[in-house]
Amino acid sequence: MLSGLRRSLMSSATHSKRLVGKVAVVTASTDGIGFAIARKLAQEGARVVVSSRKETRIKEAVRSLTDEGLSVSGVVCHVGKKEDRENLIDKAVKEYGGLDILVSNAAVNPTFGPILETPEQAWDKIYEVNIKAAAMLTASCVPHLAKRGGGSIVYVSSIGGFNPFELLGAYSVSKTALFALTKAVSRECGPKKIRVNCIAPGIIRTKFSEALWSNQPILNHLLDTIPLKRIGEPEDCAGTVSFLCSDEARYITGETIIISGGMQSRL
Repeated sequence: MLSGLRRSLMSSATHSKRLVGKVAVVTASTDGIGFAIARKLAQEGARVVVSSRKETRIKEAVRSLTDEGLSVSGVVCHVGKKEDRENLIDKAVKEYGGLDILVSNAAVNPTFGPILETPEQAWDKIYEVNIKAAAMLTASCVPHLAKRGGGSIVYVSSIGGFNPFELLGAYSVSKTALFALTKAVSRECGPKKIRVNCIAPGIIRTKFSEALWSNQPILNHLLDTIPLKRIGEPEDCAGTVSFLCSDEARYITGETIIISGGMQSRL
């Protein structure tokens, strides 16, 4: 059930249609931050391809968004699999005639505990999905964005990339790597008029972070570190991504925007 604040954010938002004519791909976009981003991009006029590892979730997300009159389709995609990544991009290009926006949101965290006790298999999985897949998707998308005369790429990182979460060390390291990927790719893609940016959300109310916000003592501790005195909603991230993908952000590239309610970050 949606919280009162989240319902307010969704109902009171204005949509500028600044992405009309754009085609976007958003990974891991059937719930949480990814779904909110896909929804916002579509509300702003983009045609959006959502994706997930599970077909049932894709059908639910597409049905929900198309019921709102939004231009959305979906495809199964495990970003760790090359054939799935290629199929995702091919669907967007074939169905909508091109590609303008990539939002790389997929991430995993298969382990919990001290970083030096992280199993090798967990390191491999985190690297494969959180870092390598983002880079490979980017490489596949760039030629299509260049054909359109430019475009926008946004990576979804985490404030944990600046200040590693206790007992989530390997995950946090992967999110730090996305900051470097943003800088490196933005320099290479700048001459192609492709902008590359990153967002670093703080504690957002999603299934992924439920262990943090559903435990009242932990939540109380977290709220003490957040000047706005609330945890974020997925919609709090969506507007920033929409802005970064629009022409209003045409002179912004290589940057990471923190969306944390003021939670302190450091690197």
